[in-house]
Amino acid sequence: MSIFTHDGHMKCGYVYIMSNGVSGTLYIGVTADIAARVFQHKNGTGSDFCRRHGLTRLVYVECHDRIDEAIVREKAMKAWKRAWKLNLIEKANPDWHDLYNEINA
Repeated sequence: MSIFTHDGHMKCGYVYIMSNGVSGTLYIGVTADIAARVFQHKNGTGSDFCRRHGLTRLVYVECHDRIDEAIVREKAMKAWKRAWKLNLIEKANPDWHDLYNEINA
């Protein structure tokens, strides 16, 4: 993945969490195109893990100015304890709503 756009500017990046329900299985990912990536997960083409576990609900998303910053954040979050991840989601999205429609609004 290039961290630059076709005109040489740095790409923005998104860190996101997919789930299959409240306090369910979690998947943390990073992308430069959040709408397209979540669409892939919802349609079973995003990742084997999401497809196997039925992770179709976008429950958390962060936007970073640069894709490399998002990658660093993703790696840090993947190392977190599960309780920390749940706390992050519940503070931002207490009802675990699927945020997909909000990012496409």
